[in-house]
Amino acid sequence: MGYVYLYTGTGGGKTTNALGLALRSMGHGHKVVIIQFMKWWKNTGEYKIRRKLQPHYEIYQFGRKGWIGLDNLGEEDKKLAKEGLEFAKKVLREKKPHLLILDEINLALHCKLLETREVLEFLNKIPKKTDVVLTGRYASKELIERADFVNEVKDIKHPKEIPTTRGIQY
Repeated sequence: MGYVYLYTGTGGGKTTNALGLALRSMGHGHKVVIIQFMKWWKNTGEYKIRRKLQPHYEIYQFGRKGWIGLDNLGEEDKKLAKEGLEFAKKVLREKKPHLLILDEINLALHCKLLETREVLEFLNKIPKKTDVVLTGRYASKELIERADFVNEVKDIKHPKEIPTTRGIQY
């Protein structure tokens, strides 16, 4: 049976948790597909490693280039998020991954780029052999109720100036 794992909260490490599951799954020879919502930057470790981990690992990004802030999202961002969800449906049909990671989908929902109803409908059609991971802050009550496993990542302490260490934060 496929399970839904949800990582939310304001602390760092939600995507990193999902990537840990991806690594573990690939270690067993499983197919992993990551779909990143609201992300575009190709200089992250999880994006740069894609060719070395083929054919078990694929990553796709559906975000507008450049950080414009959550208050400045518009129709282009909605279009990209909808394309990401449609692509996820296609991936399930055609690639049949063991693990599907929908990175930052919680935030895309919070920002109203997608509708909760359409994501719940999608989750209810997940094949039994596929596990799904949802990441991002501000997960809705409905997604929390739907998920089988829910973890909240809480920021307890960090340096005054948060580092951006290659290989750790990106």
